Amino acid sequence: MSPEHVRDFWELLWQQYSARVNYARTYQQMITAAAGTVANDHIAFRSLRITADSPQAEVNLGIGYLERVAKFFGYEAAGEYTFPQTHLYARHYRHPQQEEFDLPKLFISELLVHELPADIVEVIYQTVTSADLLSFKTPLFQLGINDIQKIFTRPWQPPLRSVVEQVNQVTQYGAWVLLHGYAVNHFTGYVNRQNTPQYPDIDTTARGLANLGVPMKAEIEGNVACGLRQTATQAVKEMVTVLDDVSKAEIQIPWTYAYYEIAQRYMVEVEPGKQKLFDAFLGNNAQQLFEMTRLSGK
Repeated sequence: MSPEHVRDFWELLWQQYSARVNYARTYQQMITAAAGTVANDHIAFRSLRITADSPQAEVNLGIGYLERVAKFFGYEAAGEYTFPQTHLYARHYRHPQQEEFDLPKLFISELLVHELPADIVEVIYQTVTSADLLSFKTPLFQLGINDIQKIFTRPWQPPLRSVVEQVNQVTQYGAWVLLHGYAVNHFTGYVNRQNTPQYPDIDTTARGLANLGVPMKAEIEGNVACGLRQTATQAVKEMVTVLDDVSKAEIQIPWTYAYYEIAQRYMVEVEPGKQKLFDAFLGNNAQQLFEMTRLSGK
């Protein structure tokens, strides 16, 4: 797929995501009103490393499920990250023509389901085996844009309410994926590209959003020396569909969806006397941001 078409595809996902995450629209309006530029540093997705034995296919639903799309779009793996305490693993991807075509990086993580307690593994497995994986068996070049868009949704049926609540006690990340599947977890405003004196850095940008009533993460993760500072809005809550345990009817319950992140990158020394803009990610930063979808009170 051409870089221009890839850029257009991410714009389609942005339209879907920003329609659900009003904080992203507030950021866009704030920067635009200051005659600045809105650019995306990266898009993040979540997944489950578990094999689904569906009627159509036996497929691992982890990073590889989305990686095939990333590679079809021309992206290449550029870094990996481990999070032992929360049983997560992640990779980031960049397009070789990233700068030329203004393409965001991708950050794809997965929950290592096999590391969880046996009862949690079982209920996750029972949920995802309802997945419709027919598109996975079809070569991507044979799919239209609408079919590729469907990959970035939830391919299994709504989970039981009790399953979501049970999984959430062990891993809020896992409960989130059961509810939202491969929907965008967050887009990221790229502070370096804002190009407006009103918001010259991440600090002023975060304050600007807070002044507009956007609930923000209390801290800014990272530091200049490491090459990356990141923060985010709180996650929006929305009504999600689950199945009632008794009647198996669809019901609605409130849950977190996505947040909007902002990031600023800095020059780092790659060898004596030579500096380069940091273009990767920091594991500790990411770990803190994973927690932004934790449901308060749960």
